[in-house]
Amino acid sequence: MGGRDVARRNTVTRRGFMRNGALALVGTSVIPSFLTRSIYAEMQKASVNKKKLVVVFQRGACDGLNVVVPYQEKNYYTMRPSIAIKQNEVLDLNGFFGLHPQMAAFKPLYDQGHLAIVHAAGSPDPSRSHFDAQDYMESGTPGVKVTQDGWLNRALQSAHEDKPSAFRAVALGTQVPRTLQGKVPAIAVANLQDFSVAGKGPQTSPISNAFQSMYDESTDAMLHGTGQETFEAVKMLKAADPASYKPAAGVVYPNGAFGNSLKQVAQLMKANLGVEAAFSDIGGWDTHQNQGAANGQLANRLKEFSESIAAFWKDMGDEAENITLVTMSEFGRTARQNGTGGTDHGHANVMFVLGGAVKGGKVYGKWPGLSDDQLNEGRDLKVTTDFRNVLAEAAYKSLGARNLQAIFPGAPVDPGTFLNLA
Repeated sequence: MGGRDVARRNTVTRRGFMRNGALALVGTSVIPSFLTRSIYAEMQKASVNKKKLVVVFQRGACDGLNVVVPYQEKNYYTMRPSIAIKQNEVLDLNGFFGLHPQMAAFKPLYDQGHLAIVHAAGSPDPSRSHFDAQDYMESGTPGVKVTQDGWLNRALQSAHEDKPSAFRAVALGTQVPRTLQGKVPAIAVANLQDFSVAGKGPQTSPISNAFQSMYDESTDAMLHGTGQETFEAVKMLKAADPASYKPAAGVVYPNGAFGNSLKQVAQLMKANLGVEAAFSDIGGWDTHQNQGAANGQLANRLKEFSESIAAFWKDMGDEAENITLVTMSEFGRTARQNGTGGTDHGHANVMFVLGGAVKGGKVYGKWPGLSDDQLNEGRDLKVTTDFRNVLAEAAYKSLGARNLQAIFPGAPVDPGTFLNLA
């Protein structure tokens, strides 16, 4: 809509459409001109900050050895007689590693150079506690339990932003995760369709009331200047009728919580409301019993995981070039299977990095080996890449965060230690 058209018309009708795929206005008869200006301001701001970071946490400790399989390691098959992925079943990557067969959706992304893999990555802290290990990875301070905020929030603090959007940091879930807690306001949304924004009062949702209260009660001058208008922008998002959102042609998300969350991340990003960082998680990786091999419990999880991420990538279309998506899990599993056909809490794991600027089609990191004398404590894959190094590079190159010591205090991370994933 050009300046002449705006001068001629101070309203947007119910059939109006914000260009660049911003917001389809459905179910509203007349939108006040001040609200139109508010939305355009958000759109202009979002167009300047195109780079976006999506973080996915696999809660429960995923078995990285059966995800990206070192199928040329003889000891891999010796230690896993009934749960190993057979050589003729893996999706070969480079003649040594192969993807689990239920991760076929990742193979084209790898072959096209969009997907990079970091094996033997993890935390230097030896904890095998889910609670502690997740806390350390989300805070970004392994071994330190008193950290008050999350690494991704600190990364956003480090990245310069003059007029941040209320949608700058978004988590798909019922509460803001540890990763995004901190000084930068973050929003947790379990379901966009339930994100009622009709105003305060007993008939509105708790999410709506809490969201508006965040601005009404804020003493932050930065928020006072834009808060109410951004809240109005949320009303516009509601008017866009989330229930009718249709992904790009040919895109089908898996029918599960994780697929639905990534579909909503795509919807928020396409709405052009200034999202810079988004967080989602997927549980069900604690495979102590009946883990399965090419089929079974882990295989089913991997299928949903990979197909959801691949759908998100395709759904974003050209905008995927501006996105970096990183996956992480608190630790891996033991190299040897246990007596109940599963694996126990281990150490190193595998991380995926997907993005338009990513130098994919490669498995990064130093492989420590799986011989008995090469294992951590005689039972786990050793960590050769600190997970903070991967996250630091993602934050540095996608968010523009430069103060890496503020993000990961005490960590040996700087541009010189990066794996050069992008």
